Amino acid sequence: MSASKKHVAADVGRRRLASVVAAFLTLSSSGLVHTADLSRPIPEPLPDHPGNTFLAGEPVTVALPAQLPETATSWRLLDEADHELDRGTFGSTPPNRLDLGARTVGFYRIEFLDKEDGLLDWTSAAVLARLRAPTPLDSPVCLDLATSWFARDNPIDQSRFANLASLAGVNWVRDRMRWSEMEPEPGRFATHTTYDSAADIQHAAGLQVLQVFHDTPPWAREGRRGGEFATDLRHVFRFGQAMARRFKGRVQAWEPWNEANVSTFGSHTVDQICSWQKAAWLGFKAGDPGVTVGWNVTTTVPTVQQTTGILANEAWPYYDTYNIHTYDWAHSYLGLWEQARAATAGRPLWITESDRGLQHLGNAPWFDLSRHDERLKAEYIGQSYAQSFFAGSSRHFHFILGHYTESNGVQFSLLRKDFTPRAGYVALAAVGRFLAGAKVIGRWQPGNDITGILFRAQPDGADRDVLVVWAEKDVDWPQRGKTKAGLNLPDGLKPIAAFDYLGRSVEVPNELTSAPVYLLLPTGEGTKLPLENPPSMAADPGGVPCPIVLQAVFLSDQRVKVEDRPWSQGYAYGFEPGKPVTFKLRAYNFGDQPATGEIIATDLPAGWQLTRGAWHVSLPPGDMAEFDVQFRASENGSTDDLGRLHGDFKGFGRPALAFRMKHNGPPAAP
Repeated sequence: MSASKKHVAADVGRRRLASVVAAFLTLSSSGLVHTADLSRPIPEPLPDHPGNTFLAGEPVTVALPAQLPETATSWRLLDEADHELDRGTFGSTPPNRLDLGARTVGFYRIEFLDKEDGLLDWTSAAVLARLRAPTPLDSPVCLDLATSWFARDNPIDQSRFANLASLAGVNWVRDRMRWSEMEPEPGRFATHTTYDSAADIQHAAGLQVLQVFHDTPPWAREGRRGGEFATDLRHVFRFGQAMARRFKGRVQAWEPWNEANVSTFGSHTVDQICSWQKAAWLGFKAGDPGVTVGWNVTTTVPTVQQTTGILANEAWPYYDTYNIHTYDWAHSYLGLWEQARAATAGRPLWITESDRGLQHLGNAPWFDLSRHDERLKAEYIGQSYAQSFFAGSSRHFHFILGHYTESNGVQFSLLRKDFTPRAGYVALAAVGRFLAGAKVIGRWQPGNDITGILFRAQPDGADRDVLVVWAEKDVDWPQRGKTKAGLNLPDGLKPIAAFDYLGRSVEVPNELTSAPVYLLLPTGEGTKLPLENPPSMAADPGGVPCPIVLQAVFLSDQRVKVEDRPWSQGYAYGFEPGKPVTFKLRAYNFGDQPATGEIIATDLPAGWQLTRGAWHVSLPPGDMAEFDVQFRASENGSTDDLGRLHGDFKGFGRPALAFRMKHNGPPAAP
């Protein structure tokens, strides 16, 4: 095909894609596709193959970089290990697209050269295996997209993100929302927004959507920052109720804040987090009883203080999944998540952000990794997912698909700025394919720095045991990728097939490296390995939600860090022995019937005192009662502990509130 014809074909593809998206949005605005049932077909690439991503068997025609100099006279094709696979020359000028013919599964780097073979520019392409069956709805392989922000008010780019996620075998995706944009005035909601189009498009692509918000609109702040919770919990109840109704069937799960336990997102104390969670959960469930409401996800290493506070506040009936973030090494997940597993209280553990970032080269606006680091990162993807599932998670979201860097020079993205793939995207597609519907069975560690995680899964739609195995030391990036170890499987254990970390078919290796290998075994055969069982998860303590929610409202400057180190694990309320601390005690009725009862200080540490030990409350539906309370600790009283209050509301339950007071020097900065 001539260059001019290829250019015309590309324009036709773009127009066709635009018309498909426009037609879909017309249907969605009429309500015709807003169903609770998710239809998941086997995904096909979009007509214009965004990001040069193709399926095996398709001709690979690569879009050239937009600013490629006319002095480019030739090209060469490399794999992720810089092996040259092909090369060719241009005519008088480079075409708009380069026809590379049929290519096997893998990551490809296409370099454009001048007449002296000097590098002028480069792009990339991916060839993925075509899924042979729809991704199971219980598959644990998930991905953070933030589509509404990355492709703000851009349905065509939103569809590209959704399509690339579905081609990679992803089950759930995570999006972002701004409350202040959805509800600019109390009770007045914006009409069709970027969040609506993203939800429509992701739903149409067969993706399950987890949505999160973490801002408070100006009208609800009461003098606090927009990055802090609204003080009046009725606001989040009503917002959750409205959003659950609006997005029913299009958004399957919600997180009612992001990383509330760190300063970046509000420096909230554990009791604030628990009270917020309760009000939000009740609101979402009032709007859609079937929606999943996750924990308002916390981050950094889970701590004893955090878990103790969550359990003391009896918060577990108010989350359907317990959600955390991690940016620690995957080989540390098992030990670091002990407190998270305890806080699940019988609920599934979801890791809704995870990565281990690398320093980029500083080549704005691309901010690429070095080619060595690009490969290390791709090798890490399979390790991270496998070790997360063994450590207890049932859903793992890698952070992040789109082009994203932070001011500290760290790059996290699986795609480049123009949607072209990094090697990590192809590695993700291998995880999505081979760990489709995976359930962890156990871990095999025969020594020599070998780690193998065994799963029962449905790779390519067939029931199999899948052993993900690699060799690596517990080291940081500069030391990674250097370990090698022999693979010695037990006699009689013969894989049906083997695939490398990018999804390419290979022979069963005699030697392992840090690049994971997927060994497909007949169902049940993997248990011939001597396996370590996954860790046990906490049991459900029982209990049901109560529509009465208690809240302690302290001043922002009364908070101190629980642990004084970067990205602290949480905050408490500070005090000086013998000096009073004043706060407000609130009770809310989120039920539909009047409630009458009493709040009692049931468990105060030695030396603690509260003015009044009990408060009588009479609450109409949707109302709030507020009391001024003074806290004081004696000189020899407890300096770091939880105080507990309970409500006794006949016919409604016993709401709990537990807040931590800490003598810890000067107040923390907000």
